[in-house]
Amino acid sequence: MSSIPNELSYTKEHEWVSSADLTFTMGITDYAQAALGDIVYVQLPKVGESVVAGKVCGEVESTKSVSDIYAPVTGTIVAINDSLSNSPETINSDPYGAGWLAKIEVAAAPSDLLTAAQYGELTA
Repeated sequence: MSSIPNELSYTKEHEWVSSADLTFTMGITDYAQAALGDIVYVQLPKVGESVVAGKVCGEVESTKSVSDIYAPVTGTIVAINDSLSNSPETINSDPYGAGWLAKIEVAAAPSDLLTAAQYGELTA
């Protein structure tokens, strides 16, 4: 059973977000990293890039496959986790902590994200 922290919000594409005001930190869920297997490469969006909720903004490559990363919210990338270029496996070991992917500044808080309980039902 993968962990689903209650304090985070989720997308149907298996991304998570946490928010501090209008800046959202995003990553992929424990469920997603477990399904992917050993992650060997991550392509992240660039700082300053605009992203649109539900649209591809990067990719994760594992020993099994390559999967798209979808923006959970619409906004502008204000930071990326540079340490993942040298240690992409951090996503496997700490998907909700050190394995975060990017920070996105938004104009308004999104209303279409899933709660932990809703995401749990989706992945059950």
